[in-house]
Amino acid sequence: MITEIAPDTAPVVSGPARPGKRRRAWDEVPRWQIYLPLGSYLLFTLIPFYWILLFALRPAGSTSLVPWPVTFDHFRKVWTERSFATYFTNSVYVGVATLVLTTVVALAGGYALARFDFRLKRGFLLALLCSQFVPGALLLVPLFQIFARLQMINSLGSVIIAETVFQLPLSMILISGFIRNVPYSLEEAAWVDGCNRLTAFRIVVLPLLRPGLIAVGSFAFVHAWNHFLFALMFLSDQSKQTIPVGLNTLMSADSVDLGALAAGGIIAAVPVVIVFAFIQKWLITGFSAGAVKG
Repeated sequence: MITEIAPDTAPVVSGPARPGKRRRAWDEVPRWQIYLPLGSYLLFTLIPFYWILLFALRPAGSTSLVPWPVTFDHFRKVWTERSFATYFTNSVYVGVATLVLTTVVALAGGYALARFDFRLKRGFLLALLCSQFVPGALLLVPLFQIFARLQMINSLGSVIIAETVFQLPLSMILISGFIRNVPYSLEEAAWVDGCNRLTAFRIVVLPLLRPGLIAVGSFAFVHAWNHFLFALMFLSDQSKQTIPVGLNTLMSADSVDLGALAAGGIIAAVPVVIVFAFIQKWLITGFSAGAVKG
């Protein structure tokens, strides 16, 4: 009797796919569908900058689309004849002072919001959030009256205080989120080792907050550097005005000096670009840390 023997077949076991073999969804998208929108956005963004450079670097009266021959007369004019050296110094002073005050006060308030429970805490947070919906123009009249009684009109201190008050709510909320991401057990361990609360905060918590502090301070500096209304309303002396107000003086009802205006705009933009170029890594790290949990 002959019996048919079935071939020796091993059972097929389905295992997990090899890593690297599976193609992700975005790999299936043609490259031109990625590069075309990005290139269009980049072109849309860079054309205004090129137009500003064109007016700033080409001679007055020229209609060439290429800045040749290159001239720096417009920069020399705004820096010396239009007092932009003074405006630049005042803007640096206001920006740095606002950065320091905003960071220090927001650090203290953010720590209190993150580590302490007190009555009306939720209401206080709600008030901070609602204050962001109030435009700065509505604060001009009450702030002007306050500074007038304090005899601070036509003083850079009035602009610094106004900018700091305007930046504090959002800065406190952001820093409180950064502090919540630092484990409370680290401070408790420092207390066990003999540190008081302030020393534990300075040694343990503060170094971990560096990315968040850089992110908050950079935005406070940029806002104070670019803000126009407070400097326009509180400063009447030309020797105390800032760059945004100085740019406004280059425009009159009859004519506009486009070359000088473009040169002044570049002078105003270059420091901000340099600052963000140096702190880009810390800025991204800071906002990523604050977005984990709150």
